[in-house]
Amino acid sequence: MQRELLSHTNPNYLHGCYPLDLSDYFGESPFSLIFKKSQTPSQQIPARLGLLNRIISNIYASDFASKEYFAQYMRHKYRRNCQPNTLRQAATSLTQFLIFYRDSGKQHLEQMSREDIEAFIEYQQDRGLKSTSVRTRLCAVYAFIHFLIEYKILGYELLERRIKVKLPDPLPRAMDAQDVKQLLSVIDDVRDCALILLLLRTGMRIGELLDTKVHDVDLNNQRVLIYQADKTGLGRVVYYSGDAQTALLSWLKVRNPFKEMLFYAQGRQSLGYEAARGMFNKYLQKAELSDSGYTLHCLRHTFATDLLNARMPLECLRVLLGHTSLEITRIYARLTDKTREQQYFAAMDRILKGETDADNQCDY
Repeated sequence: MQRELLSHTNPNYLHGCYPLDLSDYFGESPFSLIFKKSQTPSQQIPARLGLLNRIISNIYASDFASKEYFAQYMRHKYRRNCQPNTLRQAATSLTQFLIFYRDSGKQHLEQMSREDIEAFIEYQQDRGLKSTSVRTRLCAVYAFIHFLIEYKILGYELLERRIKVKLPDPLPRAMDAQDVKQLLSVIDDVRDCALILLLLRTGMRIGELLDTKVHDVDLNNQRVLIYQADKTGLGRVVYYSGDAQTALLSWLKVRNPFKEMLFYAQGRQSLGYEAARGMFNKYLQKAELSDSGYTLHCLRHTFATDLLNARMPLECLRVLLGHTSLEITRIYARLTDKTREQQYFAAMDRILKGETDADNQCDY
């Protein structure tokens, strides 16, 4: 490359670390030029296949019965192109079930009965798991049973009068506006400020943001491209506000340009969920909000409720949040229904003034 062109090109783009438009925000590049010999990337195993290999290795290293059926089932889910989260969830649930099944004294899956499934559900409830987690375990067990029925290992009678777990229907937990201001005021780290503001302004799931690479960020249009969500497998585009843009540019100015992921921990190529949660809890404690019960996911709920209060249509919000159904998005409407709120206070005001319809009714 000619020397005169270097001043117009972000040197980090040569290494595939930053989008080309990053240079538009900085007059002179704040990053040092480090040229390396080009290396041919080594052959890497796809992440989903590597996950499957680890799961099957753990299956054969365990000591419960019918490991071969379990391994075949995981290969079956892999062939169906299930997402990594689905594979992990199925492996975790079925490992717990088969360990419980072994400890109950049974060695062969052909001996399985409805009572075994009921006992497993009671065991999970006794452990203190929430209803949603118990239902997830139960769905994984029934999916495995379907697979075994297709292979003529179990009979259809196990699917008669299927066990159901009643789920609660709580309101989403959004942060109070004053609490948000208090939280943002105590953040003193450039990376942490960018991470929390992006969660708050985009509505991204924490896993989606931690999986974001630098070249997924479109700085000119203030948007993040999620090519495939780990949870739903759907791709979407999310947008972020001016304050998040300012925080993000401050982070890009000081981060290591040779890290592929947008956010990373010291000495690592990426940032894990536990580290992100610990960081968030640290700032909650610093802002004297540690007893509030807020989690990282509350930032996503806050994003949704703020947009609904600003009268964004539900269908637009559904796409931004990456929900597969409008009914999932509709739960936020119960939290932000201003019409119901106004009708209540108007009616209560009439009651307190004694202007009820009962005063105008005649006695017959």
